[in-house]
Amino acid sequence: MVYTCHYDSPLGGILLAAEEKALTGLWFDGEKYFADNLPAEHVQQETPVLAEAKRWLDLYFTGKEPDFMPPLHPIGSAFRQSVWEILRQIPYGKTMTYGEIARQLAGKLGISRMSAQAVGGAVGHNEISILIPCHRVVGMDGSMTGYAGGIDKKVKLLELEHADMTGLFVPKKGTAL
Repeated sequence: MVYTCHYDSPLGGILLAAEEKALTGLWFDGEKYFADNLPAEHVQQETPVLAEAKRWLDLYFTGKEPDFMPPLHPIGSAFRQSVWEILRQIPYGKTMTYGEIARQLAGKLGISRMSAQAVGGAVGHNEISILIPCHRVVGMDGSMTGYAGGIDKKVKLLELEHADMTGLFVPKKGTAL
């Protein structure tokens, strides 16, 4: 069974979803791919896992790096899982480029190259936003692209983490907005 609850963040409403033992989803209301993998049959009820995720978010939104992580169960292909695992290793307040993730993943897989666009697709379909920090991924040129919750939220999340924003910018137009 999947359980859901709502969380009011300073950046807007968030829907949380969890199975019995782990968080499976965290989406900003109205974001691209909102609740894509949420089963039609789910129960709106706060569970211990959802309460722990809300406690994590409470700490995070005060500008502190939480010293614990609720159990996570992201649902996706093996490729997406490997990209999301790299995302989880990006330190609080730091950023990484799609290309850096592609090179790291290629090294892990023992291949010479990996497409940064393929990595971007996996990053964009991250179902557990913030906790799996896809907002910390930027373009090679410093462009803040590709955040399903919206570029404005990506900027605010990085500012909240006191990330070095030098050289980062919001593109004037394109698919990232």
